[in-house]
Amino acid sequence: MNKKEVSEIKKQFTPDNCAITRICGCYVDGEKNKKTQLKEAFLSLPEEEIFKYFELFRKTLSGTIGKNLLNMEFPLSAENAGGTQDFLLKLRASQLTDDALLDAFYDRIIESYDYGENYLILVIHAAYDIPGKSSDGSEMFDASDEVYEYLLCSICPVKLSKPGLSYHAEDNTFGERVRDWIVEMPDVGFLFPAFNDRSTDLHSILYYAKNAEELRASLVENLLGAILPLSAGGQKETFQTLIEETLGEERDYEVVKNIHENLYEMLEEKKDSPEPVTLDKTEVKKLFAHSGVTEEHLEDFDRNFEQATSSSSSEQPSFLATNIVNTRKFEIRTPDVVINVNPERSDLVETRIIDGRRCIVIGIDDHVEINGISVKAVAKNQNEMF
Repeated sequence: MNKKEVSEIKKQFTPDNCAITRICGCYVDGEKNKKTQLKEAFLSLPEEEIFKYFELFRKTLSGTIGKNLLNMEFPLSAENAGGTQDFLLKLRASQLTDDALLDAFYDRIIESYDYGENYLILVIHAAYDIPGKSSDGSEMFDASDEVYEYLLCSICPVKLSKPGLSYHAEDNTFGERVRDWIVEMPDVGFLFPAFNDRSTDLHSILYYAKNAEELRASLVENLLGAILPLSAGGQKETFQTLIEETLGEERDYEVVKNIHENLYEMLEEKKDSPEPVTLDKTEVKKLFAHSGVTEEHLEDFDRNFEQATSSSSSEQPSFLATNIVNTRKFEIRTPDVVINVNPERSDLVETRIIDGRRCIVIGIDDHVEINGISVKAVAKNQNEMF
């Protein structure tokens, strides 16, 4: 799913566009005991509650594609009878009215979700009548030819509110605040099936993780059975390892800078596209060659790529450009100095040999500040700047 498709689903979580038919939930304590359950027709809930649930559901579809929101595919084994995808299809087909299926669903989460405190499992069933679109992109609500039927699950921590003082209106005094159990924003969740190309994709799922580096692998494996991609941090580390292994000990500054600049240019060129910029093995190799990596260093690229991505469960590992390049700064770090440069102006930084020493040289204009104080740059001689 891309940004536009995620946004289209999120727009349903409003009173005017609501397509939710039913909501169910299970409150679980820190000892993995089911404390209570809820089963309701969603629109029968009080309006105040509906708005609170909308907020939780929108949060379950928030964040960055490839970081907090991960597109996953089911392996063929998950789609066989008795597989995880087959189970989710039955749950969807029941429209959350089958108590036995719901209990089995909760049990699978409780068994796989490694969380030592109280939490609430929420799951909704919705049926979205997908409006057609004209050639100019406008929606035609009378031209729908498909209903997108889906489940959205949110797993929310439930924590005791903080202690404090509060005003007691009944006796016009201040006193100890009453502490309540508060349902917090989701920790993890998923949308099944995925909404790809504005249509139902039974072979895929969209997974949400509040913490992009804590993907809850056991939950993905046991409940969803989907293929878990590398986390955003994992992709960055793997890509850095691939650069180091490809260039060897001779890691030329200019080559590494060129890789950064070329990645940044890719993102700038496609910044208006809803599709994330993704690089597979072939595209990474082209990027390296275009950035100045020699043919000699590229001879072992395929082997280095396989080794670097060996921890990925995907058959065709790839990298999201937003995960492997910092679009906010170009950072150069030595043991004693850290230099942060606007990524658009990494060309201002170069390396030179000055008086026999390797130096980092930064081109400047007349405006220079030191600790907030404006100073004037005056060349004293060829090798001095101030």
